[in-house]
Amino acid sequence: MSTGTIRTGIGGWTFDPWEGTFYPSDLAKKRQLEYASRQLTAIEVNGTYYSSQKPATFAKWASEVPEDFIFSLKASRFCTNRKILAEAGPSIEKFLTQGITELGKHLGPILWQFMGTKKFEPEDFEAFLALLPKAQDGIALRHVVEPRHDSFRTPEFVDLLAKYNVAAVCADHHDYPMFPDVTADFVYSRLQKGTDETPSCYPEKEIGEWAKRFKAYADGGVPSDLPLIAPKRSVEKKPRDVFAFFITGGKVNAPNGARLLQSKLS
Repeated sequence: MSTGTIRTGIGGWTFDPWEGTFYPSDLAKKRQLEYASRQLTAIEVNGTYYSSQKPATFAKWASEVPEDFIFSLKASRFCTNRKILAEAGPSIEKFLTQGITELGKHLGPILWQFMGTKKFEPEDFEAFLALLPKAQDGIALRHVVEPRHDSFRTPEFVDLLAKYNVAAVCADHHDYPMFPDVTADFVYSRLQKGTDETPSCYPEKEIGEWAKRFKAYADGGVPSDLPLIAPKRSVEKKPRDVFAFFITGGKVNAPNGARLLQSKLS
């Protein structure tokens, strides 16, 4: 059986402490994306959470990266930071029609992130999932949600995601719940426990452990050492793409973590 593609990356590409550390000290700012996309295989864009971009901006990003590079986009906060998710339709449409498909084959999963105070209300959450289209402008879309309230830790939530082929973030975080269950044809992980004091963001031993887990996912399985929300569910064994981002914690060294993980996967 073949295996899925595992992509490793970071959040964004402009961050002052990366200048002269991750980026060569003589590299012009306008060439940072070009450089980062040749060191890593994916980037999660946070700016799209806060404001819309122009179609020309997405087209420019696409023109600067290698053939197989992927951008994950964090969806607008106006879609997810609301009392009634079922009413998010116009905001979702506005986000999806701002020009994101100018990324073409570089468009990866869209991350729908929820406030830590947002609780699981099954009917309303299913209404939200039903609003997420499978394609936009002829380009297939992949959706991943990141709920951050413990009420989502229930098999009912996992079953809902599987029904709509939507992934949940396998978050390695000190406070937010982790969802290691496979519910879509890809897996999305955000590694958020790094520290600026650790040169590789995460200790090398832990990066090695995550590499084994991501290989298990890519091969169509589920890691044996992560606590599943719905352990009795059977999951079809088929290759899955995996996206793994070093985010937030230890941001100064996040590129080092992503490169080390990449080397352990190759």
